Amino acid sequence: MLDIESFRRDADGSAEPYHLLRPTGELDAYTVAQFREALAEHAASGRLVVDLCGVPFIDSAGLGALIGGIRRIRENEGRVVVYCNGTTLLRLLHTTGFDRIVPVEETLEAAVSALDRDPDA
Repeated sequence: MLDIESFRRDADGSAEPYHLLRPTGELDAYTVAQFREALAEHAASGRLVVDLCGVPFIDSAGLGALIGGIRRIRENEGRVVVYCNGTTLLRLLHTTGFDRIVPVEETLEAAVSALDRDPDA
């Protein structure tokens, strides 16, 4: 089972507001449709942090849905960052090269800060 929460948050200081998408549970072939739909709802949100801290497992279907959602957000000129502090999942994101296509941060503060970084820098 996968639960997904979504929030609009005001960033601290002068940073712009952002949306936070927080799935909790395994992200696999059985739950990927729900996750894909949640990402599609945020395709035009502009600034999105995907919080994977509550996801103990992600398979190729889940990773594919995440990549597809990121692509749609970028097509709408939005920014997206992944926040993840789980060792196993971080290793997967680094091993697959996922962290080369989107910033992966280990704290929420770093993720929000990464939304403002120049991707070409």
